[in-house]
Amino acid sequence: MHSPFFDVVFEYFSGRFFWIPLYALLFVIAILKLKWRIIYFVVAVVALIFLSDKISVYLFKEVFMRYRPCHNLDISHLVHLVDGCGGKYGFVSSHAANTFALATYLGVVLKKHFPKMLLWMLVWAVIVSYSRIYLGVHYPADIVVGGILGIGIGLFVAFLLKKLNTKLNLKMDI
Repeated sequence: MHSPFFDVVFEYFSGRFFWIPLYALLFVIAILKLKWRIIYFVVAVVALIFLSDKISVYLFKEVFMRYRPCHNLDISHLVHLVDGCGGKYGFVSSHAANTFALATYLGVVLKKHFPKMLLWMLVWAVIVSYSRIYLGVHYPADIVVGGILGIGIGLFVAFLLKKLNTKLNLKMDI
């Protein structure tokens, strides 16, 4: 089921630039809570996005080489595309891996300051991830496995930051 309204909404939700105000707000919140320790927080975010993006591409997409629904000749005529198909392969969704990694990381690292952060960030990750299915560029399994991968990476990077926090006595309160 598609509509011109939701075509626009989910195209925005899936876009790179639409979420910049959210990222800016989260960055300001982190600065206010972490002060000078924001450096470690940001380095961890950069590492997190790098890991989730590269792992989703090089250990999944280029290994499994499963066509996106819009590139699958058996069903491509059934797929409603809103704005192009994207790359050839879609398993796993890098959008799902990246958003769930960031959501998990932020929810874990900032939970003492914002107890509901994880819940809200996971809702955000689900919306972004669903937009990829709606737009016709991913199967549901691409999203589910990408989400699981992202959660694992988010937990791993949060764990590493917590270890660094303890080792260097940063007092980040995570």
